[in-house]
Amino acid sequence: MSFNKSLVSVEWLYANKEAENVVILDATINKAIDSNSTRIPNARFFDIKYKFSDTSARFPSTLPSIEQFEKEAKILGINNDSFIVVYDDKGIYSSARAWWVFKTFGFNNVAVLDGGLPEWKQHGFSIEPYKKEHLAKGNFKAVFRPELMTNFIGINQFSKDSKTLILDARSEARFKCLIDEPRQGLRRGSIPNSKNLPYTELFNGNILKSKDQLLKIFDKLVGETTTMVFSCGSGITACILALGATQCGFNNLVVYDGSWTEYGTLIN
Repeated sequence: MSFNKSLVSVEWLYANKEAENVVILDATINKAIDSNSTRIPNARFFDIKYKFSDTSARFPSTLPSIEQFEKEAKILGINNDSFIVVYDDKGIYSSARAWWVFKTFGFNNVAVLDGGLPEWKQHGFSIEPYKKEHLAKGNFKAVFRPELMTNFIGINQFSKDSKTLILDARSEARFKCLIDEPRQGLRRGSIPNSKNLPYTELFNGNILKSKDQLLKIFDKLVGETTTMVFSCGSGITACILALGATQCGFNNLVVYDGSWTEYGTLIN
């Protein structure tokens, strides 16, 4: 099974979930797996917070090292020929981060489940309890693509480049400094020369808007720019904008890993 798209429907997954190389990942963030936890049948837990982030980093959800990512992917039984479908329990939220991180480590045979677990349930498809399972170790090999992520130094360079559009996925109220940041002690503000595109504008309910609808949104902002950089609070919902832009066929897309949490902390 291979699929040259970044988004698949719940109907597609239901029809193809038994395919030999399909791997379903539950990338719900801040989820604790216990006896009450449920999943799409045979899903494996992609632990963004503790396994697929650098927990020693100063800021949350920081990209892990290539060694850490490869090790944890192998533990999940992921192979080089796997086809990964990733979802979360909000619709499309942290699943987009997991999708982008896989791409950052050189793996493109990965798609986000459109509408996630809520859409799966809405269609009446079954869920099951999590259970302890032995997964055969995978042969996944990571290849780091640094051009897909940027850091504090990089974002300062991008903000001075007239050919780069920085899009902030936070709410308008946060972007315009009308309310406090949810992270205690973090200043209000926005990255110089950035524009606001709240990630919530990309959805019809749980489902990502159509390509034509998304193009209308992005075309109003893109203009003559050739590179788009996406930011948010901590690098999670920025990846939803990256997913929307990918659906539109845009290239030269970058996610600011530390996003406003890093920028607001480090800027003088």
